[in-house]
Amino acid sequence: MPQTTDMHAQVTEVLEKLRPFLLRDGGDVELVDVEDGIVKVRLMGACGSCPSSTITLKAGIERALLEEVPGVVELEQVF
Repeated sequence: MPQTTDMHAQVTEVLEKLRPFLLRDGGDVELVDVEDGIVKVRLMGACGSCPSSTITLKAGIERALLEEVPGVVELEQVF
């Protein structure tokens, strides 16, 4: 269990670094869950309805998580 808690903390740290970029565009991200290396997030504000949200998720947030948090295998958006 400590590993999951540790990963959750690391994911939160990465999301905090990315948050100012999302806020600048009127959006935000909420961490929903981290389980078995799969990070589940909810995009909010302008990001929730933005046509570029998939690019933001995959090219931005997922790439940063894969690079910075050992054990992360995928990012999923929940609604």
